[in-house]
Amino acid sequence: MADFPPVASLRSFEAVARLGSVTLAAKELHVTHSAISQQIKALEDLLGVRLFTRQVRGVQINEEGRLYAMQIREALGRIADATRQVQVKPRRAELSLAAVPSFASHWLMPRLPRFRQRFPHIHLRLQASLSVNDMQQATTDIAIRMGKGDWAGVNSQLLFADTLLVVASPQFNGGNLPQTPQQIAASELLFTLESWDNWCQAAGLSQPIVPNGLVTNDSNLILQAVRLGQGIALERRSLVQDALDRGEMVQLSPFSVDYPWPYWLVTRKESEKREEETAFISWLMEEVAHFINN
Repeated sequence: MADFPPVASLRSFEAVARLGSVTLAAKELHVTHSAISQQIKALEDLLGVRLFTRQVRGVQINEEGRLYAMQIREALGRIADATRQVQVKPRRAELSLAAVPSFASHWLMPRLPRFRQRFPHIHLRLQASLSVNDMQQATTDIAIRMGKGDWAGVNSQLLFADTLLVVASPQFNGGNLPQTPQQIAASELLFTLESWDNWCQAAGLSQPIVPNGLVTNDSNLILQAVRLGQGIALERRSLVQDALDRGEMVQLSPFSVDYPWPYWLVTRKESEKREEETAFISWLMEEVAHFINN
């Protein structure tokens, strides 16, 4: 870079500024007196600023040089610290993963202990995100997204398609749970962006359900309201299956409908994957297969 001086010139300058002597700086850096003088002259020429006042018996740093030296000394110190850390500490096996927040919370998190048990040496950094831009900006190694899988600039692999189930807390309505589609439709319902229309058709209801309860765009809020017994929700199986297995929720109807947006595994368009990525993807596919088949 045009505005980045050679490191050798910066080291020579910092040493002279700190020691107050070209001779002492040359001795510390194990170079000749002439080499130090040449490096400082080259630095001043590049900057277009005089950093020292030349005197008969040496050099005297001026105000511009003093202020510059303070910043250069700090920067060189950070470089030295970073170098020591790299030399002392081996590279950690690290993987950066971005996932849809609701999926990460209710499907991925309960399964991650199995990944950590199998690969304890891999440090996983999980980010809740709805964007694919972090993949293109190289801030994320792997992402789990919902959609059509047609994002530009990345590779997309189908994980699984989801279904929508009608769920409630066992304590909803004092434990007196609706038994029929008609009774469900007449109950306190919770609404996200998912429409109940397809479920109504599958359940044989002649009239669509009109929102009359809590409406939110966040599945996490809907699921919390379900746990608190505040209503009935139509939610993705991936988000409620573990709660159903634990008895925290119950499925009120055998009728289910397809969710329009499948889950996708998204990776960068690169020919080779790191060992950490390969390990995570292999483990994830095992978990997906077990979820689909159970």
